[in-house]
Amino acid sequence: MARSDRPGLDTPRSARRRLPQVGMPPDSFGRIAEGIARFMGTPMFLVWMTVICAVWLAWNTLAPVEMQFDPRELNFTLLTLILSLQASYAAPLLLLADNRSADRDRVEFEADRQRAERNLADTEFLAREVASLRVAMREVATRDFIRSELKSLLEEMEEAKDAEARRTHVEQETAAADRSVPVDQEERSRG
Repeated sequence: MARSDRPGLDTPRSARRRLPQVGMPPDSFGRIAEGIARFMGTPMFLVWMTVICAVWLAWNTLAPVEMQFDPRELNFTLLTLILSLQASYAAPLLLLADNRSADRDRVEFEADRQRAERNLADTEFLAREVASLRVAMREVATRDFIRSELKSLLEEMEEAKDAEARRTHVEQETAAADRSVPVDQEERSRG
């Protein structure tokens, strides 16, 4: 007999949690890890680590045996354990920070690539527009072309005006000569 609270065979099982989940969001933990890794990469961390180790070694070497908490005779076992613990936590924190940095770099690279593609598309568009403007400008009169045409028209008009003035002058002389011929003939006939 089948239990009614069990899902059927056509329903997938939900993922079972084998380990308890930490209540901290992954991004917050990543920021904390980056902060620690960033601090561990500073000269201040190295100075503090050196000072602590030097004080530790000096205390456990020079202090009376009753006051030593990590005696030299035991080869500073506690210091070795603490440094090993610090190293075992530092390595994963540094890797986590490095992974987050690589993710950020990948996102920035993708954004840069998209920006470069847009710039290339814009540049190609502008190049096509400039080329079409050059083609269109061959068909359109430019300022220099218009000036040269106006100048040649003005010269033609001046030449035509001069020719008209000469023709008018010649006509006037001819008319005056025609008028003067009869006058001359009259004077000859009188004379």
